[in-house]
Amino acid sequence: MSIWSRIYDALAALATGEGLTAIFDRLRSDPQPERSIGFTIAVIALGAKMAKADGEVTRDEVKAFRQIFEIPPHEEAHAAHVFNLARQDVAGFDLYARKVAGLFNTTGATLCADDRNVLIDLLEGLFQIAMSDGTYHPREDAFLAEVARIFGLDERCYRLVRSRFVEDAPRDPFDVLGLSSSASLEEARAAWRQGVKDCHPDVMIARGVPPEAVKLAERRLISLNSAWAEIQARVSA
Repeated sequence: MSIWSRIYDALAALATGEGLTAIFDRLRSDPQPERSIGFTIAVIALGAKMAKADGEVTRDEVKAFRQIFEIPPHEEAHAAHVFNLARQDVAGFDLYARKVAGLFNTTGATLCADDRNVLIDLLEGLFQIAMSDGTYHPREDAFLAEVARIFGLDERCYRLVRSRFVEDAPRDPFDVLGLSSSASLEEARAAWRQGVKDCHPDVMIARGVPPEAVKLAERRLISLNSAWAEIQARVSA
């Protein structure tokens, strides 16, 4: 059964009047939650909320979901149903974000590496939607910054993700690797290798990213490789 069919089943289980937030609660209470379902619904639902942050929902923003997820033509109605439910839901995006953070923060305290990475994956999906119309609106920036804060991602992490998508955003290669500017070449190499490992499809799927969305890692991998090459060039200069 495809993830879209499983999402349809989850939506069908909603009682009359229940919103999408109920799905996150049910997934969290499940002994073995299907995190990939939560991830997919989270990107679409938060993306639907954000698509109106700049004042209008453009066709490009709707199409952006297809750049993140592989959606077979016969499953498009299921994805559209999630999008429309989120648009119509009176719940604010901040409530959605808190429910998502609760689903993907398994420790309840400091984020473990896998939980942090899957929330970064999700944030990158939202950035891809925001940039799909070729512009980055201040209200989108405020929306995404608040989502990152609710997720428990610090400001440095937020700036890093933004730098991958917004061309004129400041970017430092050591920041990309999560290091201070005084880090050694060996520390940079180790951070680069770990980052590349975290981008592997099998690793992403294990932490909750659905197979239909592993293409999200492409931009991050390009950024990691570019940062490592820049650091090497600085050392050899």
